[in-house]
Amino acid sequence: MIKKVDHIGIAVRSLEAALPFYVEVLNLPLLGIEEVESEKLKVAFLQAGETKIELLEPTSVESTIAKFIEKRGEGLHHVALGVDSIEERIKEMKEKGIRMIQDVPKIGAGGALVAFMHPKSASGVLYELCEKKGMKG
Repeated sequence: MIKKVDHIGIAVRSLEAALPFYVEVLNLPLLGIEEVESEKLKVAFLQAGETKIELLEPTSVESTIAKFIEKRGEGLHHVALGVDSIEERIKEMKEKGIRMIQDVPKIGAGGALVAFMHPKSASGVLYELCEKKGMKG
């Protein structure tokens, strides 16, 4: 079952350039910044009510975020749906004909288990299934 919109991922060229808008203009609390070496990106987490915003900065031209920005520019990258039992949700999506980018969850930012649905199966939107076992939020 989908519990909530966990976070919204936004691709940016530079966290340093993007953060003032979110922190100073929108007054969103910055929860932290971490590097996800396996994905070649830096992530800034901001609290927006019950949902988080993840700003995604590529650390390499080889990262999927760098390729996304090159092709589409900065902006909305994905919507993450908080779920319980991510393996069951992946199986359920596949049974319903949804093409998954990952058939097995991987560890994403903040240590969450994540798996993405292919945007061609979801009206052009990249959705992430996100399970945060034993984590707050």
